[in-house]
Amino acid sequence: MPIFWYLIPIRREKKLEAEKNTGIEYAKSLVDRLAAVHTLELEEYEQLISAQNSETAAYAAKKADFFRKQIYGTDVFIRGLIEVGSCCKNDCLYCGIRKSNVNAERYVLTEEQILDCCREGYALGFRTFVLQGGEGMLPVEKICRTVKKIRSCFPDCAITLSLGEYPRSDYLKMFESGADRYLLRHETADSVHYRKLHPLEMSFENRMRCLKDLKEIGFQVGCGFMVGSPMQTTAALAKDLKFIEEFSPDMCGIGPFIPHKDTPFAKFPAGSVEQTCFLLSLIRLIKPNILLPSTTALGTIDPNGREKGILAGANVVMPNLSPIAVRKKYSLYDNKICTGDESAQCLKCLNGRLNAIGFQTVTSRGDIKR
Repeated sequence: MPIFWYLIPIRREKKLEAEKNTGIEYAKSLVDRLAAVHTLELEEYEQLISAQNSETAAYAAKKADFFRKQIYGTDVFIRGLIEVGSCCKNDCLYCGIRKSNVNAERYVLTEEQILDCCREGYALGFRTFVLQGGEGMLPVEKICRTVKKIRSCFPDCAITLSLGEYPRSDYLKMFESGADRYLLRHETADSVHYRKLHPLEMSFENRMRCLKDLKEIGFQVGCGFMVGSPMQTTAALAKDLKFIEEFSPDMCGIGPFIPHKDTPFAKFPAGSVEQTCFLLSLIRLIKPNILLPSTTALGTIDPNGREKGILAGANVVMPNLSPIAVRKKYSLYDNKICTGDESAQCLKCLNGRLNAIGFQTVTSRGDIKR
């Protein structure tokens, strides 16, 4: 029988299309199982991440949206972000405020400046304040003193700290002073990848020890990781998802890697909105009641990035309450948005954007629903 050479490409295309459809259906079956039992094997997470495309992402987002609305409705919790200082003891290779960056503009807010930010935020309806800053820049005594003052002035508000690694005894002092929550991004759950992102003096084991200590002390704990960071593999991302499944944090902040011009990773490409949103959906399926921010980094690389994060399953946003004069100095990555807007203006804009996609911000502490 003669071979009609012109039919070969058609047969090949049909075979590829069949393989593609099989891959999509398998990925959807993994999404279904994750939604049902909230766990997958490590290699299945890797397969699911590898299978990401517009169809699997939309399928996962629909499932994530169901859980988020079932538990939290269409409410989006607002956290007032106060960037308390840009000094840092660490030299992370991806970060713009790394200690060796001689071009970084350093500052530290006074206790009164921090309280002024809280007063402004409270008047605007914020009931959670997030004190974030470079690691090791504040002695524990100042942290505790500031927390006590905020607790005294705003007893109905939640106080979140995101100030890096400390000894367990210091974390306990912070908790006893009145702090409710602690955010400590683990950055990557792959120890080999962690070593590629950080200097030798930083320890993956110590990072994990800190998260364990925070949880045991009684904090509502948040972890998180970068998406698309240099030398990141699908296997490393799968480990991040497995870590979230096993550690079961109350919050998880993920965002795309964005390079900073004054770091060793300046020439690396940024992570993608699409992959970040897909992973947001999967995290919602792993832990349906988790508090999941749609980060400023998403809005930085895509004008509609924060809305896309909400539609993928996120339910937290963190407008900036820091003094406008210092916002550009807290430069973790290039081109960060909302560095020049008044807090009230920023909140009004964010409310309008969320209303347009069927959501609304709420003025409450926004605790996790157990």
